[in-house]
Amino acid sequence: MTRAATDDSINLKYVTLLAAAASLGGLLFGFDIAIITGAGPFLMRHFNLDDLSLGWAFSSLLFGCIVGSVAAGRFTDRLGRRRMMLWVALLFALTSVGTAAAPTFTLFIVARLLGGIAVGAVSVLSPIYVSEVAPARIRGRLGALYQMSIVTGVLISYGVNFMLRNTGADNWRWMFLTGVLPSLGFFLMLLFAPETPRYLVRIGHDEEARRILEEIGGAHIANQEMQEIKASLATGKRDLRALMQPGIRRAVMVGFVLAILIHVSGVNTVIDYAPSILKSAGWSIDGALFSTVILGVVNFLFTLLSFAMIDRFGRKPLYIVGSLGMGASLLLLVALILTGAFHGILVLVLVLAYLSFFASCIGPVFWTLLPEIFPNRIRGTAITVPVLTQWVANAVVVLFFPVAFNQIGKAATFGFLASMALVQAIFTLFFLPETKGKSLEEIEAFWGVQGAKRGGR
Repeated sequence: MTRAATDDSINLKYVTLLAAAASLGGLLFGFDIAIITGAGPFLMRHFNLDDLSLGWAFSSLLFGCIVGSVAAGRFTDRLGRRRMMLWVALLFALTSVGTAAAPTFTLFIVARLLGGIAVGAVSVLSPIYVSEVAPARIRGRLGALYQMSIVTGVLISYGVNFMLRNTGADNWRWMFLTGVLPSLGFFLMLLFAPETPRYLVRIGHDEEARRILEEIGGAHIANQEMQEIKASLATGKRDLRALMQPGIRRAVMVGFVLAILIHVSGVNTVIDYAPSILKSAGWSIDGALFSTVILGVVNFLFTLLSFAMIDRFGRKPLYIVGSLGMGASLLLLVALILTGAFHGILVLVLVLAYLSFFASCIGPVFWTLLPEIFPNRIRGTAITVPVLTQWVANAVVVLFFPVAFNQIGKAATFGFLASMALVQAIFTLFFLPETKGKSLEEIEAFWGVQGAKRGGR
């Protein structure tokens, strides 16, 4: 949305409802990723898994996400954002049932892979939808709704895991089955949401797009938006070859590197393997599972804090501060290991500190930035590159973490993650532009994309 859209002219209730509907996909994202955190120890016992098999149980969803992100990026520019999300919601529900009912480890993996297709798809679709309906002045806060939904899903899954931990040998089946409820909620909310104005203009439904823009920001703003959107769609190719154009190539490269760094700096090893990390520090299984609830609450609260910061301080400063804080927390964990003090409550405190920096600075900014930095005409295709990349990095890290942690060593593992957090801070400092308060068309102009409205850095 244009800078001219003041807070007074924005229909805040309407646009927030649209963003919330799409962002609910993030709840399913967080739920499906984290539900296995508590189920993991029981799965390991039920299927008699070794370290690598356990890593495969955890990461299989993420390998499915790779397929889902590619498919969603390919088809959302053809079929639309809303229609794709409706199908994804149904896939979430079906795979929750399939995972819970799996009689063998092989079928469990198949169900998780299929569930990953849904997670990967929503990781493309929801941020695009939010970015394309959100006015520039509040796009950061509305984009943070998606990350808030992710951490809410994580928190809910931790709570479900803890409550169902003593419900018998098949407790892990009930843990996965509960995913049906948020899936149906996502589907129902989307029934009342329109397609995004930018996609509607892309397919020639100008009047419908104008009506939605007027509902969001009034007739004057809608007229300006229609002009900017049409200008940005008017020139250039819209296929994969467009990603190699000079300006777009820079944006794709920045997204690609950030997508690797966000996971090789370790966040999902903490979210997924927190019970294993704490058990290695002397915690009981009940204590470790209860601690995940604390992790989920802290994750939620600090993501909530990001709402107050992302449009005030900007994306770039938060990313740098968050990366440095994560790296410092990991280095202190290494110090505990090397001094023989890796036990007790201090381990949990440092894990919480690490997660606090990620939740308040990195997570919300990453998912807000991705759709922001790509041009209107190829956003669905371009965002596939960093989203696909982050799922590959995520899957590899989660797959091999048990082997690295238990066989290579805790200090080496946390030391590597800390070094990657430092690299993330340095890369951000030198290569990431600030997008706070800029329209999507002005961000295009920063990269030097032909046809975009010129705007400042």
